[in-house]
Amino acid sequence: TSFVSMVYTQSEILQKEVYLFERIDTTHRESMKHLKALCFLRPTKENVEYLIKELRRPKYSWTYQAMVHELLGINNNRIDLSRVPGISKDLKEVVLSAENDEFYANNMYLNFGEIGTNIKNLMEDFQKKKPKEQQKLESIADMKAFVENYPQFKKMSGAVSKHVTVVGELSRLVSERHLMEVSEVEQELACQNDHSNALQNVKRLLQNQRLAELDAVRLVMLYALHYERHSNSALQSLLADLRSRGVPDKYRRLVSAVLEFGGKRVRDSDLFSPKDAVAITKQFFKGLKGVENVYTQHQPLLLETLDKLIKGKLKDNTYPYVGPSTLRDRPQDIIVFIVGGATYEEALAVYNLNRTTPGVRIILGGTAIHNTKR
Repeated sequence: TSFVSMVYTQSEILQKEVYLFERIDTTHRESMKHLKALCFLRPTKENVEYLIKELRRPKYSWTYQAMVHELLGINNNRIDLSRVPGISKDLKEVVLSAENDEFYANNMYLNFGEIGTNIKNLMEDFQKKKPKEQQKLESIADMKAFVENYPQFKKMSGAVSKHVTVVGELSRLVSERHLMEVSEVEQELACQNDHSNALQNVKRLLQNQRLAELDAVRLVMLYALHYERHSNSALQSLLADLRSRGVPDKYRRLVSAVLEFGGKRVRDSDLFSPKDAVAITKQFFKGLKGVENVYTQHQPLLLETLDKLIKGKLKDNTYPYVGPSTLRDRPQDIIVFIVGGATYEEALAVYNLNRTTPGVRIILGGTAIHNTKR
């Protein structure tokens, strides 16, 4: 084995933009998401384990996050769980923060099925240490029973038991409100261009009395945004369906409001990029009942806008700028601020662009973080 000797003074290293030195085995190292790291390690088994542990925790901050905000609501990193059936006093309000919750930091951008599988794996690892007390973990209900039966696990891994509660409530709401079916039709409305199929599916779901009023209205809003000018548009018929199922007028009015705010007459670019031949992406996780199917086809318009900006193809008349007459250099630091509010799906798109586009740093801000109710 040959070794290369590297000797630099501190001032020389600073000139190379190296600002910090830390040992990889130092515990509780501060998360510094604005810096990149180089690891110099001797090829030992112990160092490989440290490197695996380092790489498992991403340096950047969910799809899990977005789902929690949509169904439960996140307010200053807090979630109100007081309405959850049978909730214990210590879990009536929980905090989800990537800064001090390792499980959340590692999982906030994963999808629903992966979250359930990761929690299950953590619990099974704990069980391996107690082979005489093994317990089946095939569903969210099994997990909740496990946490209640093993106070030692709860003490050792309080964050994970908190997430069992959160994921359990998400699973209950998904089942109660038929959100897997709703999600599939929403993805079809956004990503495909098959009017007759979309109309048939929306009408079918509107007949389901277990569908929440806001979910029903959101389906009609998406239909309206996509097919408002279609020759066979059945928007008035769908509005009549909403009325016949007892949806209040204040909710029905939202359909015309969203067209007035973001319909084809007023928007500069198309919200939808239909792909007729593309089927919905279904991910099936057999390891856990209650969190099986995830539909992940839609990408927000912001992704396309940023891609054009990075490539220098953004239209000047839509996105004017001050300075020289032409934008000569590829932008490196981009600040996106959405007046009116951003979404966690847009935050995910920015996260993925930062991850996959070397030399470009994007920061997303807005006046609020939206879910459907907002």
